[in-house]
Amino acid sequence: MGLNDKVSAERVHIGFFGLRNAGKSSVVNAVTGQSLSLVSETKGTTTDPVQKAMELLPIGPVVIIDTPGIDDVGTLGEMRVKRALQVLDKTDIAILVVDAEKGLLQADQELLTLFAEKKIPHITVYNKSDLLATVPSRPEKQQEKNHAIYVSAKNGDQICELKERIGALATAVSAKADEKRILADLIQPEDVVVLVVPIDSAAPKGRLILPQQQTIRDVLESGAISVVTRETELPQTLRALGKKPALVITDSQAFQKVNADTPADVPLTSFSILFARYKGDLKEAVHGAAQLDKLQNGDTVLISEGCTHHRQCGDIGTVKLPNWIRNYTGKELSFEFTSGGEFPEDLSPYALVVHCGGCMLNDREMKARIARAVAQNVPITNYGICIAQVHGILKRSVELFSDVAAELQ
Repeated sequence: MGLNDKVSAERVHIGFFGLRNAGKSSVVNAVTGQSLSLVSETKGTTTDPVQKAMELLPIGPVVIIDTPGIDDVGTLGEMRVKRALQVLDKTDIAILVVDAEKGLLQADQELLTLFAEKKIPHITVYNKSDLLATVPSRPEKQQEKNHAIYVSAKNGDQICELKERIGALATAVSAKADEKRILADLIQPEDVVVLVVPIDSAAPKGRLILPQQQTIRDVLESGAISVVTRETELPQTLRALGKKPALVITDSQAFQKVNADTPADVPLTSFSILFARYKGDLKEAVHGAAQLDKLQNGDTVLISEGCTHHRQCGDIGTVKLPNWIRNYTGKELSFEFTSGGEFPEDLSPYALVVHCGGCMLNDREMKARIARAVAQNVPITNYGICIAQVHGILKRSVELFSDVAAELQ
């Protein structure tokens, strides 16, 4: 596998956690074979999570994340600890680095508890084994023998064994992720799938946005026929086809026009709705869309994107969606916006969260955001479902998914 085989959101995310001066950064550098993180005897050298997409043999494409010490102190220290804990929301495999001379401390035990609560596969790494008179055959008080190892980042002792263990966990995580497909279960070989792709001024010339690329690839891998057109040429495209398409998929911004131009007997959905199912919770998002009919004057809606990009005139998140929602509800509403890694811990100020499809977030982080909203009883939906609702075509756009469609009956 090469570095470009997988986008960051589809790679296994490996997070390194532990106390200050346990040697997290040294272990990261030893495992990766690079000076990825600064190393110093001074406590708190790592002040922010350090994240890098790379190829790690024998594992393949991964994202490595080094985090600040979980025992940092002071006002800034508390902020660093908070950021370290936020990394758990996108961690597929956790590496707990422990100072072998000190052994497991209370803060380490608390991290292990968090790993268990969040169902994150993990390995406990007892670093600085070179400082021990005798290296134990297995860590004391460590019940899961196969999930713990003594290493020396300084001398390289057992680093290859550690990489093999990480690789075994990563293989299991990747295999589970590879079972998920965007739309393979909805189509058959030789089906014709029409993908409606407006030319987005925000996308660089010569490129399609990521959900479009990934959907086209999934169609091809399914042995089906992918036909790509703009919304302006959709009627001509449908007339030119030799048979009725099995499915039309559109960019959400063109939903209204594409709905009008697509025959009623042809299934229609959007890239965003497919991603709500692929990397999120489609049923929860449909429930969240019902909140649009319950919004009141003065309510605040949070619109959140998983990526960051230069905002342009007519931006979907900050311009089009607020206007569509205002027109649909007829209410005086306030809107707040977040992007990238920012997503509020406290969602109580919001009557509704409208999230993007999450193509730039990994599956675990997208699901963690949804779970946070559900736990706080704040309805959450996504761009495509919200747009379908405000244009009166939500029922049609989810008919493909019988369990979800039943919720709208």
